Amino acid sequence: MVSVNLAASQDWQPNQPLPIVDEILIQDSGLQLTPVTAIENIVDQIPTFWVTREQLCQLMQVVRFDLAKPFELCFDITAIDETERDGKAGHVKDFTVSYHLISYERNSDLRIKVALNRADKSLSSVCHYWPNANWYEREIWDMFGIVFDNHPFLTRILMPLTWQGHPLLKTHPARATEMDPFTLPPSKQDEEQQALQFNPEAWGMKRQGRDNDFMFLNLGPNHPSVHGAFRIVLQMDGEEIVDCVPDIGYHHRGAEKMGERQSWHSYIPYTDRIDYLGGVMNNFPYVMAVEKLAGITVPDRAKVIRIMTAEMFRILSHLLFYGTFAQDIGALSPIFYMFIDREKLFGIIEAFTGARMHPSWFRIGGIASDLPKGWDKLVRDYVNYLPKRLDQYEKMVMQNSILKRRTVGIGAYSTKEAIEWGVTGPGLRATGFSWDMRKQRPYSGYDQFDFEVPIAENGDCYDRCRVRVEEMRQSIRIIEQCLNNMPEGPYKAEHPQTTPPNKAQTMTDIDTLIPHFVNVSWGPVIPAGEVSVGVEATKGIMAYHLISDGSTMSYRTRIRTPSFAHLQMLPVISKGQMIADLIATLGSVDYVMADVDR
Repeated sequence: MVSVNLAASQDWQPNQPLPIVDEILIQDSGLQLTPVTAIENIVDQIPTFWVTREQLCQLMQVVRFDLAKPFELCFDITAIDETERDGKAGHVKDFTVSYHLISYERNSDLRIKVALNRADKSLSSVCHYWPNANWYEREIWDMFGIVFDNHPFLTRILMPLTWQGHPLLKTHPARATEMDPFTLPPSKQDEEQQALQFNPEAWGMKRQGRDNDFMFLNLGPNHPSVHGAFRIVLQMDGEEIVDCVPDIGYHHRGAEKMGERQSWHSYIPYTDRIDYLGGVMNNFPYVMAVEKLAGITVPDRAKVIRIMTAEMFRILSHLLFYGTFAQDIGALSPIFYMFIDREKLFGIIEAFTGARMHPSWFRIGGIASDLPKGWDKLVRDYVNYLPKRLDQYEKMVMQNSILKRRTVGIGAYSTKEAIEWGVTGPGLRATGFSWDMRKQRPYSGYDQFDFEVPIAENGDCYDRCRVRVEEMRQSIRIIEQCLNNMPEGPYKAEHPQTTPPNKAQTMTDIDTLIPHFVNVSWGPVIPAGEVSVGVEATKGIMAYHLISDGSTMSYRTRIRTPSFAHLQMLPVISKGQMIADLIATLGSVDYVMADVDR
């Protein structure tokens, strides 16, 4: 019998047993709990346990393989520099590595934490349990300097190879003004040039056989078929792809670091730039996470408006995918037609928010402003307009014989492979697995709406496109229901830590002026706690993991994006393809590099 040190969250009362632990203890593996004092308040109520690093692999073996209903999805792995955290409990050391696991069968989550001292920042890799842990562990080493023993290729992933330090350490500067002015002396220039030289072995590539005559080909970092600055190093045997290594990080802007220096309110505009095609969809998980930390209840009208505008941005994102996917394969006309549709919808977004792609419109507790007069006519005209256009595109794109030959059976993967590599959203549903956060874990009132979850069955390029096309039709259904059933009432919560008070009163009412000044200048004080909130975003599940130590800024801001996981799977699905097939595969993944790199 294996004895594992686990500490449960104090949110769980004795009369609310943890079924996950009961199963681990009794039914499957005989793991034995050793009681440890609860160390923190987990607001999101995800069962959270602390385990020593010596016991980590034993526990991971159980939860991944030995349970009757295992936690097959490694949703996220991240770390926290605890060295400056106020009010941390005794079990917390200098660093924490946090594993967020999901069981689809249970529809439940599990969070495992390991505490590390700064003098010995090493931990066993879990890549042999979940292959997609590879990039997450590399990112943690890159950002925090935590070493993962037995990792297959532990090297920098977001920062340049020549970077000094680990940016998410609390001791690392957050602003350029905290650093010396940039210089590039000859010695440093030589070092940078040397780092640019391509060495296949340093990239984890090797000759496939003694008699192979193969070449290396750089795709990118600015290839027109790549949706952002992204490089892929291809190993070719003739015209066939033998191996490929995605090279990311060209769009890295330190979004998580900025989340730890901005006030809770002032960080909202930064979220727009994560998936820069998702608009308010990026605001959604962030503001809901802060609302959960602060115990804020959002009014019904604000909830429905949020859903309506989020679905508008789902359509905007999918239309761009649809057009560029066809363009990548060689059909030029569709993207011009679809940009017309996007412009019409952007006109509605601008009428609502005053901005287009990055409105930063959601606020903690609601939205920035109520809907304008005449909003309903704008929306009704569009929901009557778009379905006919989609019917035309069905003939132009989906029934195009050339597009079918280029995409059917290309870049296919199974449901099992998708889950192993952390694929979510349309890419997962294209394999026939119906999992949508809006249905399985309804948020913001999605359970009150009537819509279907489109699925396909082959998991290839064509099916990934097919699912997104049908999702646009379902988004129209949701928007039309918002239009017909928009609640009356306030558009923001009456709470001192939410959206600023009505500005029209700030010049006449001191009780409004003071909260407005404090919220805008310093930001609200959010109670100490930890929370993870995800949404079904345009490209898959996007989640924010926030930790508050009771101040006006987030202590730790972790952004889990779908594209980061999706691109990691590229070597698996591209092996054996031709380059033309790879371009179709890249287009069907529907990634954005800002979403990958953050």
